[in-house]
Amino acid sequence: MSNVTIVTGGSRGIGAATAKLLGRAGHAVCVNYVSDADAANAVVAEIKGAGGRAIAVQADTADEAAVVQMFETVDKELGPLTGLVNNAGINGRRSRVDELSADEIRKLLDINVTGCIVCAREAVKRMSTKHGGQGGAIVNVSSGSALLGNPGIGVLYAVSKGALNSLTNGLSQEVAGEGIRVNTVAPGMTKTDMPGADRIAEQAKKIPMGRVAEPDEIAEVIAFLLSEKASYMAGANLRVGGGRL
Repeated sequence: MSNVTIVTGGSRGIGAATAKLLGRAGHAVCVNYVSDADAANAVVAEIKGAGGRAIAVQADTADEAAVVQMFETVDKELGPLTGLVNNAGINGRRSRVDELSADEIRKLLDINVTGCIVCAREAVKRMSTKHGGQGGAIVNVSSGSALLGNPGIGVLYAVSKGALNSLTNGLSQEVAGEGIRVNTVAPGMTKTDMPGADRIAEQAKKIPMGRVAEPDEIAEVIAFLLSEKASYMAGANLRVGGGRL
């Protein structure tokens, strides 16, 4: 059975690195993006240039109808789904909790939590042996902030990643007997465009290894959890934080 994997937020950062790595490993990859079509198409072009199969699909994961349409596009263009990387997410505004508006709270949770759950729902419908599927794997991209809490700058973001950890805990038990493995990767600060150069430099000082992660280093762990090398792993939360707990 060939591997067909959706990577949400696959046009940049950890998502792009993961999509490219999976493409090199033989996966047919759906590179999901929200607005940057050029970046997503560049990832697809690199995968295809190396002999792989890939498509770029625009979908805001906070939009249920768009998510369903994305999965249906993959069904038609790539074949039966075997993997999902729930990577799409936003940081939100850096602020204390008492500075947040209800609209800001809803927007972040719609993308970081609701969107991931809807994507997981659609993946289970296709991969579960209960629904006639052949099994597969889901990797939820969480964050070390779920435990650290991000006081003063991003408690809401930490809350959203804590919800992903809970999703993994429960869903992994729900579908393990149906051929689906669900696990979490919890990266530390990673060199992407989300945190900004100043925050990356500031956070590097707090990491025992003395540096932040490269996107490829996180992608390797995600690819491992999707592979048969992790065949007996379900419900795991792998911290990839350079020694920071």
